[in-house]
Amino acid sequence: MEKRFKIWVYREGEPPLVHHGGPLKNIYGIEGQFMDEMESGLNPFMARHHDEAHVFFVPISVVAIIIFVDRAQISYTRTQMLNMFSDYIGNVAHKYPYWNRSGGADHFFASCHDWAPDISYQNSPLFMNFTRLLCNANKSEGFEPKRDVSIPEVNIPEGKLGPPHMTISPRNRSILTFFAGGLHGDIRKILFDYWKEKDDEIKVFEYLKKSKKDYFWYMSHSKFCLCPSGYEVASPRVVAAIGVGCVPVIISDNYELPFSDVLEWSKFSVIIPVEKIPEIKNILKNITTRRYLTLQRRVIQAQRHFVLNRPAKPFDMIHMILHSLWLRRLNIRLP
Repeated sequence: MEKRFKIWVYREGEPPLVHHGGPLKNIYGIEGQFMDEMESGLNPFMARHHDEAHVFFVPISVVAIIIFVDRAQISYTRTQMLNMFSDYIGNVAHKYPYWNRSGGADHFFASCHDWAPDISYQNSPLFMNFTRLLCNANKSEGFEPKRDVSIPEVNIPEGKLGPPHMTISPRNRSILTFFAGGLHGDIRKILFDYWKEKDDEIKVFEYLKKSKKDYFWYMSHSKFCLCPSGYEVASPRVVAAIGVGCVPVIISDNYELPFSDVLEWSKFSVIIPVEKIPEIKNILKNITTRRYLTLQRRVIQAQRHFVLNRPAKPFDMIHMILHSLWLRRLNIRLP
C-alpha cells in the first residue's frame, strides 16, 4: 500500500457543500479532518492525475450540508441530500469513465453524521457498490463490512487533534469502571436503570457533579471504561478510553468496530452484549489481574492507531482508515 495506493479527489463543485468537510472539531470533527487531509496536497497517497488513481473520493460533506442549511434557515430533507449526491455522481460519471467502469465500486465518501448511512442505503440502484466511510457503522442499518469502512468517532476539542493522552500506572487505577453521559438511546437507559449511582465500584453517572475530579480524571483512574452506544452505535468514549490507557468496555448491538480487519478487539477491550448489562460487575470482577494487565498493556500498544496527526503519519488514525479502504479496493476487479 505505501508504494502503490493512490487516491484522486474529484475537483468538481464549490464550497461550502463540496470540498468543505465542516468543522475540524467536536463530535463530527473526524469528517472535517479527513477531508481537509485529502484536500491538503500533503498526503503521499494523493494521485497527481486521475488516471493513476486506485480509488476516487467524492468530496461532499453531510455535516457541511447540515450546517449550511441550518445557518441559512433553509428547509432541507434527506431526500434533497440524496439528490445532491446523485446529481454530483451523474456529473462526474458523464465527465470521466471511472464511475461507470466500476459501477462506483472504487469510489467513496466519508462522514460521521447520523444521516450519512442513508447515502446508498436509500438509493441502492445507483450506490449499491459505493464505499462509505462511516462512524455510524451499524450492520442493522445497511452497513456492509466487506464494502464499507468503520471509522472511529472522536470528540475533538477546539485547537487540538483529539482527547487528552495520559499515562497512569495500572496500580494507580483504583476505580473498577466508569461512565458519565446523557440518557441517549435504549442501551443507556438500561445501563442507568441497573447501575446509575447505585454501586461504589460501578461508577455510572448521567452528569458529573462539579469537583476537582473531571471526566478524564475518572477515565484515567479507572481500570475499565464503559462505552455504551447512544442514539447511534459509535461512541467517542472508545477513542477517549484508549487515549488514557483505560480498557474500553464495548456495549452495543450490530456495531462494526473500526479497523477490525487488522485489530482483534478482544485482545484489548471487553465486549459485553446489551442483554448482559445487569452482569457488568460480575463480568469485570471475574477478569483476573493478569488478564487485566495484558488487556491494559495492549491498549497502550493500540494507542498509535487512534491518534490523529496532521499531516497524517504511518499507523495513525487516518493512515488506518486509508489502509481499510485499500483492503476493500483489493477485492475489486476492473474490466
